[in-house]
Amino acid sequence: MAAHGVEIVLKEFSDRFGGRPRVFSAPGRINIIGEHTDYSEGFVMPAAIDRQCTVAIAANGLETLRAVSLNRNEVAELPRAFARTGAWTDYVGGVRQALRDAGIDVPGCDLVISSDVPEGAGVSSSAALEVAVMSAMLSVAGASAQPRDLALWAQAAEVKYVGVPCGVMDQFIVVHGVEGHALVLDCRSLAYDLAPLPADIAFLVIDSTVRHRLVDGGYAARRADCETAASLLGVRVLRDATPDMLGKTDLPQRVFRRARHVISENERVISAARALSTGEVAVVGHLMNASHASLRDDFDVTCGETDLLAEIAAGTEGVYGARQMGGGFGGAVLALVDAGAVEAAAQTIVSRYSGATDLKASSFVCGISGGAQEIAT
Repeated sequence: MAAHGVEIVLKEFSDRFGGRPRVFSAPGRINIIGEHTDYSEGFVMPAAIDRQCTVAIAANGLETLRAVSLNRNEVAELPRAFARTGAWTDYVGGVRQALRDAGIDVPGCDLVISSDVPEGAGVSSSAALEVAVMSAMLSVAGASAQPRDLALWAQAAEVKYVGVPCGVMDQFIVVHGVEGHALVLDCRSLAYDLAPLPADIAFLVIDSTVRHRLVDGGYAARRADCETAASLLGVRVLRDATPDMLGKTDLPQRVFRRARHVISENERVISAARALSTGEVAVVGHLMNASHASLRDDFDVTCGETDLLAEIAAGTEGVYGARQMGGGFGGAVLALVDAGAVEAAAQTIVSRYSGATDLKASSFVCGISGGAQEIAT
């Protein structure tokens, strides 16, 4: 978050509540490859980005939470007892409740929240919000947490209280991000390797403007299909399934395709990590293209707009590969681009997409940042 973002939350907090709060931030993320594999305990390759959710916080001596969203220009008062409403406040109240479940009692507090992580675009605005709020609430409670626990508790808030059965990838990278590096994360053991990213590449996020809401059921349905596939294949999760198993088992067609995506996507992550380590950027791009095709044909989580956007991007000069990113059903496409060509590529992709759809796409180049932190004020 740029310095002026911190100044905005500090000023709003002072104007509305008085006093000098503590300020915490947490980044959004890209996922280079490895989509819909985390909840099957598979492999992913995310990186934290230089878009941040920032939270100013101080105890208020009450039982309630008073939360201000500058993005929505809304103020909410949340009682001690959590009740899901379907609004953005579920993320705030759910984090408090998840901390209670972990044995940490968060007193009443005031929060001012601002974010420049685009919502619904597949760059995990929700995990950025959860981790920033959780880091802030831990400070008010006089508690601390190991980074791994922070990620797992934030994931629990989204699964149990927001109602999205997500895997741990988003919260994990938001906590553990390292500047200039992706993480190659094993979502079973939570062990990871750092993957240095070459200086001559750039990651371009192009927002299709088609919005998804993961609480609407499509995400949960895909996860249920994966659980069914694992059961029919005789494994606990699809991480343990192999291509040979698919060829020897008569699965229902839809479930077969879901399993084929997860099994092949795990292999693509390992191949991409190997290619990055040897500087074979073009191979990574090819694998990203294959990932998009699998998300489209086997997992059914793309849409016409993101399919078109990925096709345009992959065919643009300077682009190594592109794919839809995030939970799906819209959102953004991530393109791996030669750093010297990224500005021209962005203009070309947005122009061609807008001309074909009448949708006003937007794009931004991601800097690869560190994870959640307290900001000195």
